[in-house]
Amino acid sequence: MTATVAPVLLDEPAVKAKRIGPMYAAALGFLVLVALGALFAPWLAPHRPDAIDFSAIWAGPSAENLLGTDQLGRDLLSRLMFGARATLLGPVALLLVATALGVTIGTIAAWTGGWLDALLARITDVMFAFPGLLFVVLVVPVFGKGPATAVIALGLAYTPVIAKFTRSVALSEMARPYVDAYRVQGVGAAALCVRYVVPNLAPALLGYLVVFFGEGLMGLATLSFLGFGAQPPSSEWGLMVQEGQDAIIQGRFLPTAVHGLAIAAVVVAVNIVGVRVADALAARR
Repeated sequence: MTATVAPVLLDEPAVKAKRIGPMYAAALGFLVLVALGALFAPWLAPHRPDAIDFSAIWAGPSAENLLGTDQLGRDLLSRLMFGARATLLGPVALLLVATALGVTIGTIAAWTGGWLDALLARITDVMFAFPGLLFVVLVVPVFGKGPATAVIALGLAYTPVIAKFTRSVALSEMARPYVDAYRVQGVGAAALCVRYVVPNLAPALLGYLVVFFGEGLMGLATLSFLGFGAQPPSSEWGLMVQEGQDAIIQGRFLPTAVHGLAIAAVVVAVNIVGVRVADALAARR
């Protein structure tokens, strides 16, 4: 007699939870909380970010100031929440600049090939040779300090990386049969790239850019720490780390630790979510 093995029915919610994973869920939840805190900071923050109280300079955590205060008696929690806006929007603007230029260069290089591809490759190689922070340092004396200069300069510095990635995925995309089919139908090169090729590159680019967001955040925070990015009285996190250095000399680490740990936590969470998003988008292709 042959034994019959009954099929094992897997609980769909359990399978979905296993696929998502607790680390991914925790990272995504943390990023959502940070984004909501930044968005609703005017209503959620216990104090104004620029409210100075000289009687509470470098005060420790208390019921009035949950994370303590800085060198001017300003509430660290309030400045953390308001500073999240500039800290998160900066990398988004940076990636918009780098993506617009990088995708255009990479797509043109992959489509045309030949001498133009080689020329664009050499140009991007020269730009790639300059570290992003060094490029910003060279640009600042010309255009001045500030978040706009840091975003544009760092966006230009990141453009070659995105251009090279776009070219690699565009080459494989253009080898697909639908590209030749549209060519036979008389669709022009520009229309074909804009309407079909570039949208089909979006899944691969999106996963790559999510991971790249963390690097952009770290780059802008570093520039603010060095004095090239956000300027006082901004509460951008990198600038807050720099302003908290005087407290370290007096043995007070909280003003620097609060914003430094916030930067590290967001970057780690973004990388976790980015890798998961990239894997999910790659599996659908």
